[in-house]
Amino acid sequence: MHTEQHASDLPFLVPDHATDGFVRVRGARENNLRNVDVDVPRDAIVAFTGVSGSGKSSLAFGTIYAEAQRRYFESVAPYARRLIQQGHNPKVEMITGLPPAVALQQRRGTPSSRSTVGTVTTLSNSLRMLFSRAGTYPAGTAQLDSDAFSPNTAAGACPVCHGLGIAHTVSESSLVPDTSLSIADGAIAAWPGAWQGKNLRDILSHLGYDVHTPWRKLPKKDRDWILFTEEQPVVEVTPKRDRVAKPYKGRFWSAKSYVLHTLADSKSDTMRQRVLRFMETGPCERCSGSGLTPDALAVTFAGRSIAELNAVPMAELAEIIRPTSKLKDAGTASRAAASGETNEVAVAITRDLLLRITVLLELGLGYLALGRATPTLSPGEMQRLRIATQLRSGLFGVVYVLDEPSAGLHPADAEPLQAVLEALKSSGNSVFVVEHNMDVVRRADWLVDVGPRAGEGGGEILYSGPVAGLAKVESSVTRPFLFPDGNDGTHDGGTRRGGAAPGKPAVSKPAVREADGWLGLKGISRHNLRDLDAEFPLGILTAVTGVSGSGKSTLVSQVLAEVVGARLHPEPGAEAAAGPGDLGSENNESNGQLNVAEAVGETSGMDRIDRLVRVDQKPIGRTPRSNLATYTGLFDAVRKEFAATEEARARGFGAGRFSFNVAGGRCETCLGEGFVAVELLFLPGSYGPCPECQGSRYNPETLEVTYNGKNVAEVLAMTVDAAAEFLGDVPAAARSLQTLRDVGLGYLRLGQPATELSGGEAQRIKLATELQRARRGHTLYLLDEPTTGLHPADVQLLMAQLHGLVDAGNTVIVVEHEMDVVAAADWVIDLGPAGGDAGGEIVASGTPAAVARSKQSRTAPYLATALGV
Repeated sequence: MHTEQHASDLPFLVPDHATDGFVRVRGARENNLRNVDVDVPRDAIVAFTGVSGSGKSSLAFGTIYAEAQRRYFESVAPYARRLIQQGHNPKVEMITGLPPAVALQQRRGTPSSRSTVGTVTTLSNSLRMLFSRAGTYPAGTAQLDSDAFSPNTAAGACPVCHGLGIAHTVSESSLVPDTSLSIADGAIAAWPGAWQGKNLRDILSHLGYDVHTPWRKLPKKDRDWILFTEEQPVVEVTPKRDRVAKPYKGRFWSAKSYVLHTLADSKSDTMRQRVLRFMETGPCERCSGSGLTPDALAVTFAGRSIAELNAVPMAELAEIIRPTSKLKDAGTASRAAASGETNEVAVAITRDLLLRITVLLELGLGYLALGRATPTLSPGEMQRLRIATQLRSGLFGVVYVLDEPSAGLHPADAEPLQAVLEALKSSGNSVFVVEHNMDVVRRADWLVDVGPRAGEGGGEILYSGPVAGLAKVESSVTRPFLFPDGNDGTHDGGTRRGGAAPGKPAVSKPAVREADGWLGLKGISRHNLRDLDAEFPLGILTAVTGVSGSGKSTLVSQVLAEVVGARLHPEPGAEAAAGPGDLGSENNESNGQLNVAEAVGETSGMDRIDRLVRVDQKPIGRTPRSNLATYTGLFDAVRKEFAATEEARARGFGAGRFSFNVAGGRCETCLGEGFVAVELLFLPGSYGPCPECQGSRYNPETLEVTYNGKNVAEVLAMTVDAAAEFLGDVPAAARSLQTLRDVGLGYLRLGQPATELSGGEAQRIKLATELQRARRGHTLYLLDEPTTGLHPADVQLLMAQLHGLVDAGNTVIVVEHEMDVVAAADWVIDLGPAGGDAGGEIVASGTPAAVARSKQSRTAPYLATALGV
């Protein structure tokens, strides 16, 4: 007789902690965590809160997720582990009841232009398979593999632009800017100067071309050959300028050949920069900007090429494929269809595509196209794309650890996100979110508050339990923002952002300020902005609002920044002189968009601006060698102080000796990095402290020099708060450290690598760097979502600095979703009414109170709540 045996009958296989419903953490010491113990329920939405740097991410990601990942890798064969990039082993005594975990973190670094909405969501894989297996091919054409429909593969990339869709080329107008000149007078500006240019002109004369007639009067056939020929004839040249010189053999290079050769082969950066001015960038003519081969573009589905389907909004794409997905008898259709578009494979692929696209539509991302490059997406859009991908994965019984899922979201977009989190939980998963949005926190089932402060002042579990219980924890910095009116406020509908209600520390705002002028832009056309007129007030703080995709960043971070930048830096290469945070230090992400002259019709008020500063969330460096101290410049002052000590002077050490980036003072074993790679046979490679310098980055001789009892490595290990006291007598360093503290970064270490900093921390470091500069002229500050990743208490610190910039006579324009910040602005410009093609209009503008009364604005009801009206 068969007896069914349950896991509960085998206690030695199922310990008690696996069935009590909790993940139990004991002795967590990761980063600033102080040997903490905490119990977190499974099958629930758990919010981890606390000020930036309090230790909440160290607990959720650095401990819980890292341990789940470590246990998974232990189940993988040792040899296979070497092929997987692994995390670190968390500093924790024990974690019980821990299921497998999936992490969704905010992106660090700069995304590639080859990365698109389709590649992030993997929808492009299914679309390529649809065209490969079910597309309509031209008569006599062989079926293509799915790789042939990807611009990122050798099989599918356009041979001219290599899959980028953008070609760098030359034209007659770029090579010959002044057609009234003759060749002898220098009409071909792209040619080299001095002897080389004279040599090419002499060769042309010997070939029978007229070098003295104005360029515009030469026959087109001659002009084209001189500029674009691939031929390189060699002729004997008799110099006319020197009677003593003997004849020589000279080789001719067309202007195009010379420019391309210099770019490809010259070792001189100056020469490459010179010829780069004669290049033109635009959509590749061969592939019309698609990045694909002609063979791939010849295949269609529903009468459209894959490039056309990649370009339409996902909402429209869903309607295009819906008829195929609804076919009933797929088997019969497969036998009867001639084109393949209604066969069984087509039905299966389109049904899967439609289901996955529907999730994105529910998250309000229907305005995005699969071909949209990820560098043009906001952090909130990227986060929702990754969440949607996980929602369709069908996983059960796992822990999802999310890093600020509401970051960068308009309050209207955050509400569908909440439904997604609930769907993950109802599917049998646990959802752990590190979150600053109090609406998301209020709707959680459980709350873990870490603090009370940042860095060494944090790392303690102040509270772990149902959300309402935090109201009794007076030491919590989160408490007054979560319960602005003094009650528990849980599950109150989620529309309140804690505005002017009693009990909440309000964002301070000076007296009402009036504009002292206006910046005007007329006829703006880019992305979804169509012939838009916009006016920005000068001398006050303006918030630009609107749902995701409404055109906010296009208007401010692209068009306005480019218009002002073009006026301030009219000469090519002038931007290179700009400092950190200025326009010239940021990459232009217009990705081949129209230039400023084509994007804007008329401008006014530009003469009022003397300087432009853009402060965004891009990393302050791409490698661990870049850190807070080097970026702000305060490390220069520190090194000078060490070099001025008696011990350093006696040894002949200059300031360069105390740099870990150059030979001399650095440890040569790790080359100043502080760690070395350890390769293990049949085990994954890992990193460990350098055995020579023990992670200090410097050699022993350098570390023997001390300043006030500390060596240079010990100073780099200090937090900003500690260093502010230690370096108080060093004016240059003290000024930098104070501005860092003013924006709430006192917990960061001076030598903390740039790769470990969040986007919000990087942005505040840039702002602090700008704040320590001497003021000069009227500066326009542009900030794109500056509060992303900030605790409400940190938002107050940031806003105090922005108001200070305005009070100093400058103009600040912020793209923002945080309603408390919008309520504290002097002027609001709201775009909409929706995202994508349904947006791009200014639906309301005026004071916060005036915009809050707008009937057309989706921002209005949330702003009204923040204002308490």
